[in-house]
Amino acid sequence: MTALKGGTYGPGHSDFCNTKASNTKEELIKDLPPEERPREKLITRGVGALTDGELLAILLRTGTASQSALAIGRELTQDGGLYKRLARMSRIEELTQIRGLGQAKAATVLAALELGRRLASARPLDKLHFGDPEEVAAYLMPRLRYATKEQFLVMMLDTKNRIIGVEIIAEGGLSNTTLHPRDVFRPAILQHASAIVVAHNHPSGDPSPSEEDTELTKQLFAAGQVLSMPMLDHVIIGDGAYYSFQEAGALKI
Repeated sequence: MTALKGGTYGPGHSDFCNTKASNTKEELIKDLPPEERPREKLITRGVGALTDGELLAILLRTGTASQSALAIGRELTQDGGLYKRLARMSRIEELTQIRGLGQAKAATVLAALELGRRLASARPLDKLHFGDPEEVAAYLMPRLRYATKEQFLVMMLDTKNRIIGVEIIAEGGLSNTTLHPRDVFRPAILQHASAIVVAHNHPSGDPSPSEEDTELTKQLFAAGQVLSMPMLDHVIIGDGAYYSFQEAGALKI
């Protein structure tokens, strides 16, 4: 019995099926009819009418000597590239390795990706009441789903289970030997939190808990009882799915 749930995050319009590369001349934006140029298309038909590649072309603004911005955008988003490549990138070095992307263009794309992640989970903090695991997962999914390294964070709550702060405690290979309860509860004590929820991601995409996850949860739950600052849940984020120790009835082990 596990509390695994999945979600779909599909684009409205994409180039996933448009895998045939076009001739460079035909790709030149200035040679397209005005109504088919990405920026003009956005203005006249709305942002939802643009494909993933066209949206990326607007961010890139200009191409290279051999490729237009539209050609680069289509190349990066075809065959699921928006999900397979771009969505998981968080460092500028990953983007500058792509042909046609210098630091300036890479920074623009990276900023747009991060803004998208933050917007996906954005809500007024005083409106966030973490009364059930699904709310926690919905808040964290955009932030942790595509992370390529494990991140362990603590969410600090007030007496009404409203979030008053989030802090990353550790990143990388996580285990109960690298994470100590004092490190997890210290920021919560400083913020005068009444309770906490901890969470981390599994870059593999499978949120099923490991033995180390279970052992760490036991330690943190016990520490919360001693400190009179209960740990309400430990949520593991996967790729469109999550596991909740609370939901699985596995907290008081």
